[in-house]
Amino acid sequence: MSQPKVAIVHEWFVDHSGSEKVLEQILNVFPQADLFAVVAFLPEDLKYYIHHKSVTTTFIQKLPFAKKHYRNYLPLMPFAVEQLDVSAYDIVISNSHAVSKGVITKNSQLHICYCHSPIRYAWDLYHQYLKESGLDRGIKGLFARLFLHYIRQWDLSTVNRIDYFIANSNYIAQRIGKVYKRKATVIYPPVDTQSFNLFTQKEDFYFTASRFVPYKKIDLIVKAFVKLPDKHLVIIGDGPDFRKVELLAAQSPNISFLGFQPFDVLKSHMQRAKAFVFAADEDFGIMPVEAQACGTPVIAFGRGGSLETVVDGETGIFFQEQSVDAIMQAVQQFEQMAHQFDPVQIQAHAEKFGVARFRKEIQCFIESHFQR
Repeated sequence: MSQPKVAIVHEWFVDHSGSEKVLEQILNVFPQADLFAVVAFLPEDLKYYIHHKSVTTTFIQKLPFAKKHYRNYLPLMPFAVEQLDVSAYDIVISNSHAVSKGVITKNSQLHICYCHSPIRYAWDLYHQYLKESGLDRGIKGLFARLFLHYIRQWDLSTVNRIDYFIANSNYIAQRIGKVYKRKATVIYPPVDTQSFNLFTQKEDFYFTASRFVPYKKIDLIVKAFVKLPDKHLVIIGDGPDFRKVELLAAQSPNISFLGFQPFDVLKSHMQRAKAFVFAADEDFGIMPVEAQACGTPVIAFGRGGSLETVVDGETGIFFQEQSVDAIMQAVQQFEQMAHQFDPVQIQAHAEKFGVARFRKEIQCFIESHFQR
């Protein structure tokens, strides 16, 4: 029997972040799959994770300034993704956090959506997004609200195009249930735990790393350590809020701001840190699992995916609100109980989220639902 023809639809290929790591492993399960996306601007040194395959893209790929400002074309993306022709495939897998699940399929095709989240800025982060973007007032704000209203309507209209939802956590499965009124099977994302080997000799510094965007709340972590001058914090990352984080970190000599660093440097700090600090309300959160794979405990905001990846009192501790005071209190609490954390036990817990487990679960799910 011949192999089914598989299409994988992704939002955009521009880097190798969390959703791309999921796609990478889906592609390893289905190496014969063809790739589709709104745009694809991967640098040559990152094309390895898509097996140097060509990507079928939309008309947005050729629009002016799309390479740097593809997000500005978001209003066109619902229409664009519907123009992708995947009609020749038996199985369509959309890897979605925005529009890719809206690809149009036929009744005879199996469409499975691996959902990282319903569109966050249109749903649960709607008011926060408008405020942080300065779009909560004025004529620009009016147009932004109208556009997001349209996105919500379109997003709901695409739900019945999907046969089965897979969620990256129970947290997202609940959100899919609330927004889309659909059940979702939870398959945790693949975390490359093998690349973050155990290190038991912890040093006297705290560590955080992230893409610097508002919802990651790196600014709150920095402000907390400004008020904890006897505690050393190391920060690695890059992103739109780079300058903001850099200026905050410059206020205190106990904070080392390293900016973007290669993997080996990030890994070394993650291994040696006494704890990894994580303040985001994240859908899953890969970095806290990577830290635990090093045997490093996590100080995390007690909401979202962290509740599923960190065991309170065993592999880390939680703080209950995204505030400077809450982070400070959590660090002080951790100081009192740091000796209780066993790096070997922490690493063993992280293995539950490994790559081999993901590949097996995703393959079994898709094959069990595919009927010729």
